Amino acid sequence: MTRKSVAAIAVILLLQISLFHTPTWAQQATSTATLPHIIVLTTGGTIAGQASNRSAIGYQAGKLSGADLVAAVPGLDHLATVSVEQISSIGSQDMNDKVWFDLAKRIKEIFGKSEADGVVITHGTDTMEETAFFLSLVLSPDKPVVLVGSMRPSTAVSADGPGNLYEAVEVAASPRARGHGVLVVLNDTIHGARLVTKTNTTSVQTFTSPDGGPVGYVDPASIRFAMPVVAAARPPYALPAAPPLPRVDIIYAHANMDAALIDDAVKGGAKGLVLAGVGDGNGSQAAIDALANAVKQGVIVVRASRTGSGFVNRNVEVDDDKLGFAVALDLNPQKARVLCQLLIANGVTSPHDVQDAFAGTW
Repeated sequence: MTRKSVAAIAVILLLQISLFHTPTWAQQATSTATLPHIIVLTTGGTIAGQASNRSAIGYQAGKLSGADLVAAVPGLDHLATVSVEQISSIGSQDMNDKVWFDLAKRIKEIFGKSEADGVVITHGTDTMEETAFFLSLVLSPDKPVVLVGSMRPSTAVSADGPGNLYEAVEVAASPRARGHGVLVVLNDTIHGARLVTKTNTTSVQTFTSPDGGPVGYVDPASIRFAMPVVAAARPPYALPAAPPLPRVDIIYAHANMDAALIDDAVKGGAKGLVLAGVGDGNGSQAAIDALANAVKQGVIVVRASRTGSGFVNRNVEVDDDKLGFAVALDLNPQKARVLCQLLIANGVTSPHDVQDAFAGTW
C-alpha cells in the first residue's frame, strides 16, 4: 500500500469520526462559550403541585419549591446557568396584584442591572394569560420573559411540567427569542401574551391563540418562530407605586339578564366594567341601559365577548359612540379587565382614549 493510499484512508477515518461525534448546540455552547444566565421566578401552580387523596387526579398546587422544580429537569445545565427565586407559592386561582407587582419590579431590576439573559416564570395555568398580558403592558423587555406551567402535577404518572420547563428555559436562553416580548410556552408551543388563552379544563393542549395563531414551536432540539419580531406599538404603562390596581368588574351576559349585577358593581365601587357579552359583545336592553347609566357616573365601560374568539366591533348593534362605550376588539374579557385597570391607574379614562389604547396594544 502506497503512502498516498494510507493518507487517504486516514482522512476518511477522521471524517467518519467527526461525523459521528459532532457536538450538539448545547455541547458546543458548554465547551466554547459561556452559557446564558436564566433566572427562574416561581409562583406555585400545578407545575409545583403534589397529589392529594381527594380523587385519582386530585392535587394541591404550589407545594414544591422552585429549587425542587429545577432540580427535577435533567439537561438544564446544558442550556443555561439557572438561578431560582421564589416569588410566591399559590395556585393561580389566587393570583393577585401584589404578586404581579413583585414580578414586574423584579424583572425590571434583573434587566436593569443586567443580572440575566432571560427570565422564566413558573405559574399556574388558570390565570397565566392574565399575568402574561399584565407583564406585557408594564414591561418592554428586549430580553425574553417566558411564562410556563403544566396541566398535571409533579407527581402525576405523565407529568408535563419538566418537559415544559425545559423548553421554557430553552426559549428564554435563545437569542432568537429577543424582541418577541412576553411569551407563554407549553406543550411544544410558543404563544404571545396578547392572544393566548386557556381553552380546556384538563388537556395538555389547553393553550391556543385563536385570533392569530402561535408565535412559534419548540422541542428539545429546536426552536422555530413563525412570527417575525414586531416593534412595540406603545411605551409600557407606568406601574403604580403599590397595589392594588383600580377595581374593574367583569359582568357576564346571559339570557333574561337584568341590571342588578351592573348596578351592584357600580354601588360597590367599580371604576370600570367589562361586559362579557353575548355574540359581538352584546347584552339585553336592560343591561345596555344600566351600562350607559354607569358611564354617566364616570365608570369606564368596555364591551367584550364571551364566545372565546373573534373581534368585537364598534357601532354594530350597539351605538358605542352615543353611549360612551369602548370595545375590546380581540381581547377576551379577562384581558380587557387588566388593560382597563392599568388605563385607570394611568389616568386614561375618556372613551376615545380608552378605545385608542385597546387598538394600540398590538
